[in-house]
Amino acid sequence: MATQIVQAPTSADHAATEPLSPAAAGAVRRLELALFHSVPVSVVRAVAQYETAAEHARQLAAAAAAGTLSDLDADSLADAEDLMAAAHAKLAAAGRLDLIEEVAR
Repeated sequence: MATQIVQAPTSADHAATEPLSPAAAGAVRRLELALFHSVPVSVVRAVAQYETAAEHARQLAAAAAAGTLSDLDADSLADAEDLMAAAHAKLAAAGRLDLIEEVAR
């Protein structure tokens, strides 16, 4: 059995990515500022947890509005809201609700 030798590609083909939405760009900017100003890791994690759960909740709420929310999705929506509440409480205790106020609107 002969081995076929194939030349390695000389450049990678990268698919174009879409630019960040204004909300995502704002979230990245707030996290950058938080890291720059030496915000505790627990606060940075709470911001990331809140923003991720908020986006998931928005997606599931849209499915609910369209009438396509399954029972499992309904549980996921409740879980996302619980995660948001827990992260909100952590940020409130740290006095850093300013890091999520744009997302909460």
